[in-house]
Amino acid sequence: MIGTIHALLTGKKLSATELTRSYLDAIDRERELNCYISLTPEVALKSAEAVDLKLARSEPLQALEGVPFALKDNISTSGLLTTCASNMLEGYIPAYDAFVWERLKAQNAVLLGKANMDEFAMGSTCETSRIGAARNPHRRDYVAGGSSGGSASAVAGNLAAYSLGSDTGGSVRQPASFCGLTGLKPTYGAVSRYGLIAYASSLDQIGVITQNAEDCGTVFSAIAGFDERDMTSKKAAFAAPLERPLRIGIAHEFLDGASPDVEKAINEALKIYEKTGCEIVPVTFPLLKYALPVYYILACAEASSNLGRYDGLRYGPSAEHYGDLDDGISKIRSERFGAEVQRRILLGTYVLSSGYFDAYYKKAQNLKAAITSQLAGDILGSCDMLLTPTVPTTALKIGAGLSPVETYLTDICTVTVNITGLPALSVPCGFSNGLPIGMQLIGSPWRDYQLLDAAAKFERETDGAFLTRLDGGVRL
Repeated sequence: MIGTIHALLTGKKLSATELTRSYLDAIDRERELNCYISLTPEVALKSAEAVDLKLARSEPLQALEGVPFALKDNISTSGLLTTCASNMLEGYIPAYDAFVWERLKAQNAVLLGKANMDEFAMGSTCETSRIGAARNPHRRDYVAGGSSGGSASAVAGNLAAYSLGSDTGGSVRQPASFCGLTGLKPTYGAVSRYGLIAYASSLDQIGVITQNAEDCGTVFSAIAGFDERDMTSKKAAFAAPLERPLRIGIAHEFLDGASPDVEKAINEALKIYEKTGCEIVPVTFPLLKYALPVYYILACAEASSNLGRYDGLRYGPSAEHYGDLDDGISKIRSERFGAEVQRRILLGTYVLSSGYFDAYYKKAQNLKAAITSQLAGDILGSCDMLLTPTVPTTALKIGAGLSPVETYLTDICTVTVNITGLPALSVPCGFSNGLPIGMQLIGSPWRDYQLLDAAAKFERETDGAFLTRLDGGVRL
């Protein structure tokens, strides 16, 4: 998609302004997908005009110049609404740009708007958004996933060439899987979190959603890099793609609870890799069963701290009628935060409280270290990358509600990557009843490009059979 747009622009078959207007018109026609919270036509057309001026002067274009995209609504944009899909931040306009938006703005990337999401990135279906769920373009009565549901819906619906989301426990990879897209959660520290409105700082990472692996690599190259404003940003060299056949690990624990169609698609993917000369390495991951409780304890604890600033004084409106200060803060948080955000704040506050810290938070930190040692050390020490389902199920129906089992299944394959800081990539690998199935490739730190190369090989071997090609939106 991105390469096609670049060729059309540089070949002067299409102007950036014409392309941008076609995307804006398509978004207006496809409002049912509910993938945007706010649109930025003036910003988009200004960038497009700058690209057209360069083309008129026959100046070369950078890879993303003139390419329309969407930005998740928790990534700060100076002068533009950034609400985290929450009533708490209704009308909020940041005073500064996120690092990734600075990078893309410098390339004259065309920002179409801010994508829908679960409120403060807390959810797996995008249904906690204040404007309701983004819909899955494959079947519109199904969710696009969460929390970056709008980002995935926009790309799958051809209403953006690519998008950026955030991934705290799978929030880029899971919606990419549900919508038949490629979704990259980079190595922790590879992409600056400066300007990302925090949910759980030790787990959050900005990621990329695209239609294929090549596009994903192009966007990732544009946004990766050291930023001194983010204390977790790192200066490190990425490992080059491997020239020898891959050693791909498979752990049976990730397939426990998988639907028959998902398990079949994963086994077929393994066979395709074997045909190319890859070695399949059986591994075990006994600590996987502890990953979800560790994730929720740590994520909620950090959320209770990070969201403390939304009190009607520093951020958010003040309550109209209240007694003392505590009453005012309590009222505005009760009124403006949705039920899921309130639940996670309460849980996080509980595990950090006196008398429960050692029993929960400290124990979770110790288990995090053990999980990291087992996955990043033992398992990935015996293979080049791990192949798992991204999600053991396909997309869920809108309004169905998540049972405890479904909550478990939507997160179990993805959260370990955030706990350990490893890179992971969701790649479309099949369909079940018209809904996409995604497989996940997990690698060692700074091997992001090895994952992208492995995904590109899979696309070539399958002749792109699983890539999303839907009608509607902008077709090039």
